[in-house]
Amino acid sequence: MSSSTKDAAARPKSGQETAYRRASIAALPGGAFLEGRWETVDRILEVRDPEDGVLLGAVCSSSPQDVRRAVAFIHRHLQEDDWVLRDRREALERAALLLTGQSVRFAEIIAAESSKTINEAEREVRRCIETLRLSAAASSELVGETLAFEDSIVGANKIGWYNRKPVGIIAAITPFNDPLNLVAHKLGPALIGGNGVVLKPSGRTPLTGLALIQLLLEAGVPAGRLAAIVSGPGVSEAIVTDPQVDLISFTGGPKTAYRIAAAAGAKKILSELGGNNATIVCADADANAAAEAVVAGAFGVAGQNCLSVQRVYVHISLFDQVLEKVVAGTRTLRVGAKFDRATDVGPMITEAEARRVEEWVEKAKSAGGTVHVGGQRHGAFYQPTVLTDVPPDALVIREEVFGPVVSILPFIQIADAIRAANDSDYGLQAGVFTESIELALAIADKLHVGAVVINETSDVRIDSMPFGGFKKSGVGREGVKHAVREMTEPKSTIIKLAEPATRWQQLNATSERNAS
Repeated sequence: MSSSTKDAAARPKSGQETAYRRASIAALPGGAFLEGRWETVDRILEVRDPEDGVLLGAVCSSSPQDVRRAVAFIHRHLQEDDWVLRDRREALERAALLLTGQSVRFAEIIAAESSKTINEAEREVRRCIETLRLSAAASSELVGETLAFEDSIVGANKIGWYNRKPVGIIAAITPFNDPLNLVAHKLGPALIGGNGVVLKPSGRTPLTGLALIQLLLEAGVPAGRLAAIVSGPGVSEAIVTDPQVDLISFTGGPKTAYRIAAAAGAKKILSELGGNNATIVCADADANAAAEAVVAGAFGVAGQNCLSVQRVYVHISLFDQVLEKVVAGTRTLRVGAKFDRATDVGPMITEAEARRVEEWVEKAKSAGGTVHVGGQRHGAFYQPTVLTDVPPDALVIREEVFGPVVSILPFIQIADAIRAANDSDYGLQAGVFTESIELALAIADKLHVGAVVINETSDVRIDSMPFGGFKKSGVGREGVKHAVREMTEPKSTIIKLAEPATRWQQLNATSERNAS
């Protein structure tokens, strides 16, 4: 491990720096939000900086009874209060403007409680502003069509139309790795669609989600449309099983998703469950561009990114060249303190997660894998690691590593690379490097994933695209307007008219009365 990593992990923070990190968090009014007010009692669940364990704040320990109160309050307001589409759009537009003005504060909260460097946190805030703007603009999705009764054998004397209506109450369960933008990807579409939302942010990074709830309230979102509960005995089960919760939107791991599905019963569930993403570098590819993109895509947020590059299949003719450049690029990355702007890679979310990644890499080495750079841990920091010679049944190949580890693997035939890339329980995204558009499209057609990125890696997402994957990577699609459609349902209105002769008689009678 580099000396900069050890220094960053070991040195105590100065009082000034600790105060700097706490300043943005101190303004949070409570540790949970339910029944239209902030909760301040039972703030006993500590939130600590994963870099050094500094205490940042505390959130409420809630109960299943709290969940029932929160859901019942939202349900009542959905029945009693009319929040029209224009007001919903304007509230989200104001939220985007407020977040622009508070971008420094939000970036500091994200960097303090998560694995993100301050540079990564600032990028997340910018994306969240866009997500809120897109959510406001998605008001245009809430349209319908007239029903084609005239073209039906049962449609005589009927007219009608459908429009989109909210499903009701949405449970939004979010992870630690994008604690602001992934929350916005659930709350924004849910609110523009007219729903109420119960947010359960990650217990590791709850402060960012609570800050967003505060901002949405300031922007004009009615208190009867929102709740935020972080953790407590039985809370998760209470949220997903509450009979008044109509839809669950979950981002996390497959094991948790299976438990949610088993507990929730007959409810609509949207799930984004991660990836084990492959990139294919063909013989005619630009080796420099491919290597640079692999380094950028493999190690952001210390590899804790569902789009992270995990497996890279390189044609044998370019293998040594690409490997050399990826290793050289990885060596230039600076592992260190999150608030140091020179830092490229910060800590993992917990030391336990860093130990897990360390164990997986050691198992790959024992099975014949070669570590070219990295492979060392210090506390919660794990050095960016490049592997080769890894057998196909190793955990770092079969499962989602969710850490700063990438494996470079050679191939001879394109068909073999496609087969290897598809040989995964996941199917989120993939990258292809080639100078031939025909070859690129042919490969893209064969890759069983939610998105294929040409001359880039899997680590590409714009917030308007349909986002999700095949197989264990999830069910349904996020991406603002696509999520709006998932979080609303078409509702038809049908009018039965009188027979044509009767209508003419009524019209004539009305005309005669008016004439007299």
